[in-house]
Amino acid sequence: MSKQIIKTTEAPAPIGPYNQAVKAGGMLFISGQIALDPATGELKMNSIAEETNLVMKNLSAILNEAGMDFSHVIKTTIFLSDMQLFAEVNEIYGKYFSADFPARETVAVKGLPKNVNVEISMIAAQ
Repeated sequence: MSKQIIKTTEAPAPIGPYNQAVKAGGMLFISGQIALDPATGELKMNSIAEETNLVMKNLSAILNEAGMDFSHVIKTTIFLSDMQLFAEVNEIYGKYFSADFPARETVAVKGLPKNVNVEISMIAAQ
């Protein structure tokens, strides 16, 4: 099976030895995205709403580069710095999907890259 590396300047460049996404066998595996502004490389963390919206915007840019959108997403993983953020993140996250929501898990972790509050990864399929 061949794989295709997905890269876009509309989402932040990786901050380590990984790619934004890899497409293989009709499946798209998107690395965890945080609230980095792709234009400036700066973190946007004034509120959890701002953070979550930028994460979702970055994920959308990667999906678009792969010829997909949120309707193709079959699985997401949400990492939170604190489960007290769940309700607000969940509300914003839900606005990006129509009635057919993907499978998902949400976990609180001890720390996230660059001390952000939310990181989301996705798996999509065509």
